[in-house]
Amino acid sequence: MRVSTPTPEVPAPVTDRRIPLTGAFNVRDVGGYPAAGGTVRTGALLRGDALHRLDDADRALLTAMAVRTVVDLREDFEARLSPDALDGTGIAVLRLPVFRVVGDSFGVAPVDLTSVYAAMVDDCGTALAAAVAHVAAPRSQPVLVHCSAGKDRTGVVVAAVLSLLGVPDEVIAEDYHLTSAYLAAEFTHAVEQLQASTGLGQRLNGQALACPPELILATLQRMREAHGSVEGYLLAHGLTDEHVVNLRMTLVEPPG
Repeated sequence: MRVSTPTPEVPAPVTDRRIPLTGAFNVRDVGGYPAAGGTVRTGALLRGDALHRLDDADRALLTAMAVRTVVDLREDFEARLSPDALDGTGIAVLRLPVFRVVGDSFGVAPVDLTSVYAAMVDDCGTALAAAVAHVAAPRSQPVLVHCSAGKDRTGVVVAAVLSLLGVPDEVIAEDYHLTSAYLAAEFTHAVEQLQASTGLGQRLNGQALACPPELILATLQRMREAHGSVEGYLLAHGLTDEHVVNLRMTLVEPPG
């Protein structure tokens, strides 16, 4: 009598959202999440890490996905060290540094994540609102927002967009936390890439790459405490009502 070995249960892969690029670890689609009046439209908003290692197949895939715009949130020195490898794709690259660092590294900037995120909310509101405005422009979509790890700057911008769309906070936190799994899958290579592209060297460690859900929730709360809501925070820093309307019209798929 043949005894069959039971197939072990395999947990649902976190890579379901990942765009399978050879040269990037953390590019993924944020479509399909529940939003006010429907779901976030699939294929319209991507988030990611550094794009300087893309190969021909990667570029062909992004072209096939009809990506129109890349919003690069990295500092100028990061872009110089590791320029986006998008030649020949026709994809427009918009440079929008969040911290506006002067020089060739982050220098003595803190790697304590709580302080970094607080500084983004308190000091970088204009850049965050400008990034959201570019995501909202219909001519920009589909749009890929990225930084070096696809975690902090990208995480805050995408969280703000999802909040404007009415995505529940707990879902936003789950999306943010996914980065920990994507970077963990290729942790050594990811750290080497980020050390090279950010100038942080050995200061870039596991703690700096952490993605605790409570951190992004606290960041959204900080925006709300400052201006009553995430929308109020972004409007106070340059977003317009028209941007908000466009964002909801283009990125929310109605039921059915």
